[in-house]
Amino acid sequence: MSEEIEANAPETSAPEAPQAAHGPASGSAHARPGGRPGGRPSSGGGPGGRGKFFRRKKVCKFCTEKIDAIPYRDVRLLQGFVAERGKIVPRRLTGVCTKHQRRLTRAIKQARNIALLPFATRH
Repeated sequence: MSEEIEANAPETSAPEAPQAAHGPASGSAHARPGGRPGGRPSSGGGPGGRGKFFRRKKVCKFCTEKIDAIPYRDVRLLQGFVAERGKIVPRRLTGVCTKHQRRLTRAIKQARNIALLPFATRH
């Protein structure tokens, strides 16, 4: 009978301290091993996203080929900088420098106005 009383008796140990709201146990962004803050996976190959990932620096096509004037009549050249839906591709994706991106944009808009390039595709 004394065993039943001990089994049902509440524990008299000290109560646990409440955990801090931003501690490691709460899943804070700084406590995640091998990941980027915000829960997004880190770039890089290999287990845990810790592999070495090297992206080559993009260089301006017009600077390397020393093209100063971008002709609006050269549709093949301009189509490489226009997305499938007709949008102008941003320079962070193409690697074109700022100066040539401005000239490229102007040439694409001129080509659109005289119907060499479409403003948008039908979809």
